[in-house]
Amino acid sequence: MPTYSGIIQLETQGEPDIVNITQQVKVHVEKSKIRSGLINVFCTGSTAAVTTIEYEPGLLKDLPTAMERFAPKDAVYEHHLRWQDGNGHSHVRAAIIGPSLTIPILDGKMPLGTWQQIAFLDLDVRPRSRQLIVQAVGDT
Repeated sequence: MPTYSGIIQLETQGEPDIVNITQQVKVHVEKSKIRSGLINVFCTGSTAAVTTIEYEPGLLKDLPTAMERFAPKDAVYEHHLRWQDGNGHSHVRAAIIGPSLTIPILDGKMPLGTWQQIAFLDLDVRPRSRQLIVQAVGDT
């Protein structure tokens, strides 16, 4: 079964940087030449996540607000107490949302909903160079 691997490189500003990567992933679907299969987007690192969202201004404000409710920055985190890096909440948020997303490929395209985009979330407290691994598998 054919497979494809690629990389998306991002320079991020740190929390709450939410980057629409839909077009970059579409490019990799096209490069893969997979007609029927799956594509996976995986972010390396433990303070970032990948999900889908309607990428519009209201939700770009709502998502960080919701994350603040379920993993507040000012809570006590053992990670921060041990390492003094101030990003315990970043690790918790990333673990809850998850480091990867798998999307079907049908007829050489991702069947995303009308308002559904693929989003990379940098949840760390400082700017970072981020690498996402993109892999597709299926039939050509």
